[in-house]
Amino acid sequence: MTGLEKIKSQILDEAKAAADSKVAEAKEQAGEIVAQAEAEAKKISETIAKKSELEAANYRERITSSIDLQRRTHLLEAKQEMIKEVLDKAYQSLESMNEEEYFGVLLKLLAKYTLPQDGEIFFSAEDLQRMSDDFKNAVDKTAREKGGSLIISKEERKIENGFVLAYGGIEENCTLQAIFDAKKDELSDKVSHILFA
Repeated sequence: MTGLEKIKSQILDEAKAAADSKVAEAKEQAGEIVAQAEAEAKKISETIAKKSELEAANYRERITSSIDLQRRTHLLEAKQEMIKEVLDKAYQSLESMNEEEYFGVLLKLLAKYTLPQDGEIFFSAEDLQRMSDDFKNAVDKTAREKGGSLIISKEERKIENGFVLAYGGIEENCTLQAIFDAKKDELSDKVSHILFA
């Protein structure tokens, strides 16, 4: 082998050794990069899994809450419907009273709503026709006991039942429907307590 060939061979050996070193170094760096990428991928995967678990748990919680809200809403609607039915039946029983009971109820209302003033009381045409003298006397007596007086007006009012009191131009609607409507919340609470307590 000549000197030139030796030099060439030596250069090639050195180049091969350097290349092998570079390849080994590159393989080592690539292994480190792959390991780092795998670690990051694992970390990201765990984060995504935890996030998915949280989102699934939140979704389940929202669905459960929504179902519970719907259940309570339907239950409340059913209770309100039952209360309404009871109140409707109670009002119908008031409307179907016999004459004696009906005028007795009117006297109780009169005792509650009469003022110690001079006034006028209005009834429906039907009540004016069927009203007894005893009832008229009871109206007068109730008004006097309260420190006032009431004139039973001959003017008919277009009301189904009850009466209208008038004192100095101010009228108080004492029809059974008006009183029932005014006490509706209170009556609903009482019915609710009786039915659902």
